[in-house]
Amino acid sequence: MSKQTIIVVLGPTATGKTKLAVELAKLYNGEVVSADSMQIYKGMDILTAKPNDAEMQGIKHHLIDFLEPDCDFSVADYVKLANSAIDDIAFRGKLPILAGGTGLYINSLIDNVKFDETTGDKELRERLFNLAKEKGNHYLWERLLEVDEAAALAVHENNLTRVIRALEVYEKTGQKLSEHKKTSRLEESRFIPAMIGLTFSDRKLLYDRINKRVDAMISNGLLSEAEKIYKGKTINTAHQAIGYKELIPYFSKQASLDDCIEKIKMETRRYAKRQLTWFRRDDRIFWIEVDKYKNIEEILEKTKIYIAKCINL
Repeated sequence: MSKQTIIVVLGPTATGKTKLAVELAKLYNGEVVSADSMQIYKGMDILTAKPNDAEMQGIKHHLIDFLEPDCDFSVADYVKLANSAIDDIAFRGKLPILAGGTGLYINSLIDNVKFDETTGDKELRERLFNLAKEKGNHYLWERLLEVDEAAALAVHENNLTRVIRALEVYEKTGQKLSEHKKTSRLEESRFIPAMIGLTFSDRKLLYDRINKRVDAMISNGLLSEAEKIYKGKTINTAHQAIGYKELIPYFSKQASLDDCIEKIKMETRRYAKRQLTWFRRDDRIFWIEVDKYKNIEEILEKTKIYIAKCINL
């Protein structure tokens, strides 16, 4: 069976992945498949920086805004749906373009990871959830860091579902989730990927962009959106998105808005650092330092040269 060519646009938050993916889709007659673990949820548009109609410029985007916030969604679910979307795009003669910052989603899809669901243990899972309630999310994340550093670095401490899943695999099998994934790559990838990473040569510039983005999100109605989630009690999933948990002290009148906004900025910067740590381990990625270019057109020209070397378009 011939392999499917695919363009992958990845990198930390606030680097312009959506814009580049849309421009590439316009250039190569493509459609975008999101690789963002939070943009899949409805009602969390500002919180997750979900692209709007103007930003999508008429390009069809898959796997965004289709799931209720209180629904569980695993990496295995993502890989299944992403493969289905990619097949549909290719069947219609278009080029699939994967875009996002969730490294686990991207690598699991591109590397054809097979998931073993037999290690599930409801009792253990509930015990770990209760432990997080008692001692806090950070305590559970640090526990994961001690036994599986790679898995811990790939997930935010507020993403309890994934933290607990990694601990569950370790306690049930004695094997790190990161090692489990390596042994799961038994089948060859079905893709020929051109992987483009967006970053900044100066980390301070990236952090400044993140800070400004948070300010813009506040101006665009983040408080109202987060408060609806808070009052709706869809906490299980919403807690995983940076920008919600940090606002709870404000809604409960335990902290000032300014302090909570600063916490959002800090946590988003930390998340960007973890994203870079994850992606830097993959030597297939061609990195573009966006602050070295004047505009998206220059970045696009650089990207086109690399894509031509990887896949026949």
